[in-house]
Amino acid sequence: MTLTQAAFGKTTLLRQALLALGGAAFIAAATQISVPFFPVPMTLQTLAILIVGLSFGARLGTATLITYLGYGAMGLPVFANGMNGLAFAGPTAGFLLGFVLMAGLAGLATDRGIAKGFVSTTLVTLGLAALLYIPGIAWPLAVASATGVEAGWVGQEIGYYWTYFIAPFLIGDVVKAVIAALVVTGAWKVLAGRKA
Repeated sequence: MTLTQAAFGKTTLLRQALLALGGAAFIAAATQISVPFFPVPMTLQTLAILIVGLSFGARLGTATLITYLGYGAMGLPVFANGMNGLAFAGPTAGFLLGFVLMAGLAGLATDRGIAKGFVSTTLVTLGLAALLYIPGIAWPLAVASATGVEAGWVGQEIGYYWTYFIAPFLIGDVVKAVIAALVVTGAWKVLAGRKA
């Protein structure tokens, strides 16, 4: 059982659609809270994505992230710094696509009962925060040039990506992963207290 199922009861198709739309809007709002870095801004985006994945489960979490990316593809300014679908050809494209995997795996951990208490949920969120760097770095390192994207951030040495794409965000990603675990496990405790 997911947090949303525990909070709202039986999940109807309409309720799932509303949760996906609302969850995507929540992620879009969190994304606009950013600390400027070059070339990738640090936002509360991953915090919101982890909360959505852990709360919604694998299928609805994945659908919510696809909805969020769809908002951007339609031209809505939902990505960092008010970017829209143009971000799919920019330095953050690998992270954007990795967000779908992040939410799906967070939801799967909930669905399978792996993310239950604070410690196990924190381990899941920390692992997913680390895993996100794989598609995030694969895009500028190799995939972007293979698809014809030409920019100063494409095809650089690994040290460049460590300096600009990973190192500045490590502490923030750890903090956001722990906060996501705190929020979701705290919400479970509140629900359990109301039922007691």
